Amino acid sequence: MTTHLLAKPAGPAPHGGQLPRAARWFALAVLVLAVLLVAVDATVLGLATPFLSEDLRPTGTQLLWIGDIYSFVIAGLLVSMGSLGDRIGRKKLLLLGATAFGGVSVLTAYASSPEMMIAARALLGVAGATLMPATLALIRNIFPDPRERSLAVGVWGATASAGAAVGPVVGGFLLEHFWWGSVFLINLPVMAVLVVVGVRLLPESKDPSPGPWDLVSVVLSLVGVVGVVYAVKETAAHGMRAEAAAAGVAGAVALLWFVRRQLTLARPLLDMRLFRNRGFSGAVLADLLTILGLSGLVFFLSQFFQLVQGRSPLEAGLAELPAAVGAVAAGLLAGVAARRYSVRSVVAGGLAAIGLALAALTGLGPATGYAPLGAVLLVVGVGAGLSFTVTADVILAGVPKEQAGAASAVSETAYELGAALGIALLGSIVTGVYRDFTTPPGIPPAAAATAHDSLGGAAAAATTLTPPHATALLEAAQHAFTDGMRLAAGAGAAVLLAASIASFFLLRQEKLDG
Repeated sequence: MTTHLLAKPAGPAPHGGQLPRAARWFALAVLVLAVLLVAVDATVLGLATPFLSEDLRPTGTQLLWIGDIYSFVIAGLLVSMGSLGDRIGRKKLLLLGATAFGGVSVLTAYASSPEMMIAARALLGVAGATLMPATLALIRNIFPDPRERSLAVGVWGATASAGAAVGPVVGGFLLEHFWWGSVFLINLPVMAVLVVVGVRLLPESKDPSPGPWDLVSVVLSLVGVVGVVYAVKETAAHGMRAEAAAAGVAGAVALLWFVRRQLTLARPLLDMRLFRNRGFSGAVLADLLTILGLSGLVFFLSQFFQLVQGRSPLEAGLAELPAAVGAVAAGLLAGVAARRYSVRSVVAGGLAAIGLALAALTGLGPATGYAPLGAVLLVVGVGAGLSFTVTADVILAGVPKEQAGAASAVSETAYELGAALGIALLGSIVTGVYRDFTTPPGIPPAAAATAHDSLGGAAAAATTLTPPHATALLEAAQHAFTDGMRLAAGAGAAVLLAASIASFFLLRQEKLDG
């Protein structure tokens, strides 16, 4: 198999369009910078949340929107952007998206209100939707050899995990020395290197006969995903309301219309026949359920380390390192393990490990020592590294290279949709339990109202009280937040164990080539 590469860094492409071995790995090094960009941005938000809360004073609902609007928008646009990359060129889309991502990061850093922050995160979602599908699609085309591709996908996944490690540590350092907006400005040097070097090193690739980009399908996918996720989020947080029901119905209708339209178009944005492949569907479902079970809890973990256990931002970032270390190591070995044993055993085993680790967090308390928490994070990282790397390889290997962008976008959509749903559902569990805590006697109504909005609000309200009242309020808020995390961890564990069982059956016939 050879790749359809339209350009290469210097001189004509070798026979068959395949880059030389050294050039392929240099190209991968540039691609993973885009992964690093997205991973760092996703992880620093959790660390910055307490500082952002103190400065911008968002309500609990606004705080959830700040956390998940990026995922909402990116999930709604990933399929469209993946398909656009197949049409106009994946390199071109990647470099345009990276430039936009850097520019919007500046806007995010200088947001002066919760509304402005939510809008900036939404624009980041538009830019971010161009990055991940383009990187995976380019890997699919740059590495025609299955074993090389497995290693490349492993490096891709490991870099995402490394970004998850670098983000909290660098972010923690910045938060201790600068204002919270600085954590978003670290995107700029990475973006600059990606664009400058990528122009030279990355080969261009696209579908040679893609057909037109259907704008109606683009709108339907965006409206459908955002409408459904918004409805789930609002219902989980406030119960069924007319507004949420209307959004859910509109989203469901838009998604059904999207599917029907794809089946009638000669060159659809997304070829729905891909889902007839049991392995493809099983891998996508595994990704969605895995991140759903993880994301809501991870979003609140940085707040737990800082606002419940009193760690500094840098200490909180270092505390989360075991997850990234485990994911990097497991991601690099996942392809070898899947060939030696089986795809389904590696994926199902990884998901089961995460589920059991989350189950262990149901015993979490404000005074829980770091040793058990670090062990849980390490197991979570290993499980995620195994499962995500192998499912990405299954998805890429199961489609023609001309459709690599759209297929990669499906994988990333499952990831982002799972993240949005996870933050909405599990985050709403944490928020719901937290808001019901009993206010200690003697707390002024205004301070109590602020404290019930969010844990960051409780910390801010405590600074206005006398020491005994401040301590009582903080302890009550911290115990309520921890109770919510325990319940969310149990729900996440149930989702992960269910995903493990489902993937064991759905992936039973899958094998990696080579």
